[in-house]
Amino acid sequence: MSITYGAGGSARERTTQIAGLLREEHGFVTMAHLTCVNHSPAEIEQIAAAHHASGIRNLMALRGDVPKELSATTAFKDGLRYGSDLVTLLKRLHPDFCLGVGGYPEKHPEAGSAGADFDNLKLKVDAGADFIVTQLFFDNAVYYRFVEACRARGITVPIIPGIMPVLSLKQIRRFTDMCGATLPAPLVRRLEAAGDSADAVEFVGLEWAVTQIRGLLANRAPGYHLYTLNRAKSALALVAALAA
Repeated sequence: MSITYGAGGSARERTTQIAGLLREEHGFVTMAHLTCVNHSPAEIEQIAAAHHASGIRNLMALRGDVPKELSATTAFKDGLRYGSDLVTLLKRLHPDFCLGVGGYPEKHPEAGSAGADFDNLKLKVDAGADFIVTQLFFDNAVYYRFVEACRARGITVPIIPGIMPVLSLKQIRRFTDMCGATLPAPLVRRLEAAGDSADAVEFVGLEWAVTQIRGLLANRAPGYHLYTLNRAKSALALVAALAA
């Protein structure tokens, strides 16, 4: 189970408490999401120490999106600018952390080229990342090509595919525009045919996601990560469909 928090101190404290509760009283393996945007190294050290003291050893280490009220020149503090910087710092502070990082099968929208994006990903892995979780995608061939390209560049850690069940055509178009992912034409046609029926759109999205996951696991993907946007209903329905 992964938990994401914002920059506020109280939010960080609540997240540590929640993660500890889930781990200690319910037996979940928790993974907190930690971003370096708008954080100083000293602040990251405090956050990391709190997690470590509570028994959390799994962190998703991300650069994070620049808040709208900040510029790229003011959003990063004291040399802590990239995901690789965060991984380096966390591994120095607590070598026993298991760290995940993000990877973009269709290139990070801010990367100058696909080659530069792979170089940056390898920097994160070389800094100590233990696994990669991909940005969402809707064509498994995109994932397979990405894994092959990573392996060719000496990136050998597990690469976990990130899957998002579509719940709204408008919403998913906004997300894919932001992250640079593509929507396959057959999926768009099915979603458009579903029209304004939320149930029909959800059915199409879940069916597509189930087909994706089954194909990925059949081709030896090391599991999968669900982007659910706190929509527990869709996640539970998807897991139930996979278990059927």
